[in-house]
Amino acid sequence: MKGMIPYFPQPEIHLFGPVTLHAFGALVALAVIAGWLMTVSRCRRKGLDPTVCEDLLTYVILAGFFVAHLYSVLAYFPEQVLRDPLLLLKFWEDISSFGGIVGGVFGLWLYFRLTGKRIPAFDRMRYLDVIAYVFPFAWAIGRLGCTVAHDHPGTITTFPLGISLATPQARAYITYFYGAAGRLAELPDAATLSKMAFNDLGWYEFLYTLLVMVPVFLALDRKERKPGFFVIAFPLLYVPARFLLDFLRISDARYAGLTPAQYAGAAVFLVALYFAVRGGFRLEK
Repeated sequence: MKGMIPYFPQPEIHLFGPVTLHAFGALVALAVIAGWLMTVSRCRRKGLDPTVCEDLLTYVILAGFFVAHLYSVLAYFPEQVLRDPLLLLKFWEDISSFGGIVGGVFGLWLYFRLTGKRIPAFDRMRYLDVIAYVFPFAWAIGRLGCTVAHDHPGTITTFPLGISLATPQARAYITYFYGAAGRLAELPDAATLSKMAFNDLGWYEFLYTLLVMVPVFLALDRKERKPGFFVIAFPLLYVPARFLLDFLRISDARYAGLTPAQYAGAAVFLVALYFAVRGGFRLEK
């Protein structure tokens, strides 16, 4: 059974000299810009200081990208770091989406620790809630970048929403990742493989974020919520889907059968669940 989604290489535009604009980079940049504008706009509507909001976003974005890279190379490619420690400084390579979330949270803490000390605790939670609400909207755009880059290939499948392996280019692509993981023996012959697909985890997460999380957040936002509501709602909605998708990964490092993102996700989910239960997760203000 062929995948319903045809495989295509990542679109790119050659600008000049060695500079090439890749679709992934363009969509990530668009996600940052859209998230920034939506967050500042929502801060204004909520009566929050847009200047504080912009300063806070600067910390979140810089720390997010910084930790996203470190988390990726240290958790997933530790043997490569031992061979080449300079890999830690190559921030344009290898980023982890979950590491980016962890880094964003670290950026929040750092801002309130260094710059926003005088902001009352109640207002801090209001700023955090604004960011948490906007996050799925920007996240969907970023995951679209992962989709066009096919940078999260998963196991082969007959699932209709998988990426078709009908073309030689697609089969060569997935064969490379199975080979890198030492799992070539698991692939069927070329004729059988051509009738299958591979699980594109970025594509699945894009669909989940766009079709589930964004509509749910829009529906929940119809009523006034207590500060902290969306801070809790995001991990409760996002983590279970991400946890399950990680089982489909081909070559990610695993510890006792789980990926680093699954361990981090489980911890975040339990913390969010604790605060949801402790606070009654009251829906209305």
